[in-house]
Amino acid sequence: MNFTPVAVAGAYRVDIEPHADERGFFARAFCAREFAEQGLCSSFVQANISRNARAGTLRGLHFQHPPHAEVKLVRCTRGALFDVVVDVRRESPSYGRWAGVELSADNHRALYVPQGCAHGFQTLVEDTEAFYLVSAFYAPEAEGGLSWRDPEVGIDWPLPPTVISPKDAAWPPLQDIKL
Repeated sequence: MNFTPVAVAGAYRVDIEPHADERGFFARAFCAREFAEQGLCSSFVQANISRNARAGTLRGLHFQHPPHAEVKLVRCTRGALFDVVVDVRRESPSYGRWAGVELSADNHRALYVPQGCAHGFQTLVEDTEAFYLVSAFYAPEAEGGLSWRDPEVGIDWPLPPTVISPKDAAWPPLQDIKL
């Protein structure tokens, strides 16, 4: 696997290294040893699937407060999405910065989201599915979020949102988040 840092400290674009032949290809999507060698979390406790019917669907931006903070490894298994990580760690050198990566079933790319960062995505085509591993169990009492349209962060979403939940639409701006 190839690990490429993005604009948020500790976040990485993860690309597979396919081994192809006449049958197609084979590649590792995750390897605990390779992640550990990069100094990244290599222990995940839960896997989630998010199915989205409409292009433009926006989910996020989500995180969990300590002690339930989580690392995510996000991949698109059907369709295409624009995956976003935002640094909400006040002590971080990249506080307030965001990075976006296009993930698709065709490019087999993943995004590694470190603890203390908000995560969300927007679907780019109909019938898009995301699959992601998380390092901590979901704890409703620790749930937090960041406004997807906070002007201080300034995420450049590729499409106008077509679907967003009332809860995701109501998350506060960055200045109001206390981890």
